[in-house]
Amino acid sequence: MQPGPRNLITDVPGLLVGNASDAALKSGVTVLTASEAFTASYAVMGGAPGTRDTDLLEPDKSVAKVDALCLSGGSAFGLDAASGVVAGLREAGRGFAVFDARIPLVPAAILFDLLNGGDKAWSDNPYPALGRAALSACASDFALGSHGAGAGALTATLKGGLGSASLALPGGVTVGALVASNPIGAVTTPGERHFWAAPFEIDGEFGGLGPDRRAGLGRDLTNRKAAAFVERANTTIAIVATDAALDKAQAKRLAVAAHDGIGRATLPAHGPGDGDLVFSAATGRVEVSDVMLGMICHAAALCLSRAIARGVYHATPEPGDLLPCWSEGAA
Repeated sequence: MQPGPRNLITDVPGLLVGNASDAALKSGVTVLTASEAFTASYAVMGGAPGTRDTDLLEPDKSVAKVDALCLSGGSAFGLDAASGVVAGLREAGRGFAVFDARIPLVPAAILFDLLNGGDKAWSDNPYPALGRAALSACASDFALGSHGAGAGALTATLKGGLGSASLALPGGVTVGALVASNPIGAVTTPGERHFWAAPFEIDGEFGGLGPDRRAGLGRDLTNRKAAAFVERANTTIAIVATDAALDKAQAKRLAVAAHDGIGRATLPAHGPGDGDLVFSAATGRVEVSDVMLGMICHAAALCLSRAIARGVYHATPEPGDLLPCWSEGAA
């Protein structure tokens, strides 16, 4: 398995991603869509999720496909980003047909970035406009790091960010991941240079330093200067996608399996204050066997680990930041 040509989730044919962010707000929105509706599901393993319309994605629910998926900062306020996406899709004539009406379906998840040093003294919720702008920006190429839903993300010890990665599998199947990494846990070993995801790195995509042989079993955050952040509500929210033909039950399994990628790249993960959630998306281009589904699930977890590290690796410093970037050589 090797990355696709962009090493982005948009290596999955037909998928598009758009970012919108506000530098003063230190927050933003990321939208994934496609030219046609796609099968989707989700899995939550964090104790404090924030979501919209996720019940639609359960295998026993009647809606088969959705029009877009939305990742947003802003905590509960950010759920309104999906309203802006819905409005833009409605103007484009997209949506689930109910006689003459069309209803765009846009499940969404949010992360907590309300205490990251940004200006949160707004009176009118900025997230619907950010959601609409992110939809308008959807393209095959998009920026990583401090952009979109990753604009205000923080990890335990470093700035977080928006990351993505892909893998091309035998049989013509492509798998990709997109993530806004904002966990309570750390994505690096002590010293902030080596990523926990290092065993899965390909071609130096997040620095090429390799695993930290001194890492041990984990790290104690309680004695670090970042300890003040440990009590906050945080989240890693992600999308894994493939061009395989999956039904909703298979897409559910893909989302569940992909959570391994969070656990391998973030320590600790899936805690009571994390809202860790993974959406899955399948465009249905390639028929696959049950055996191949297992490989797709494995690839999705690998892509998600790599994407988490890439998001932090590409984060850039901004005025008023509370934590340093990996690129600043924190130690």
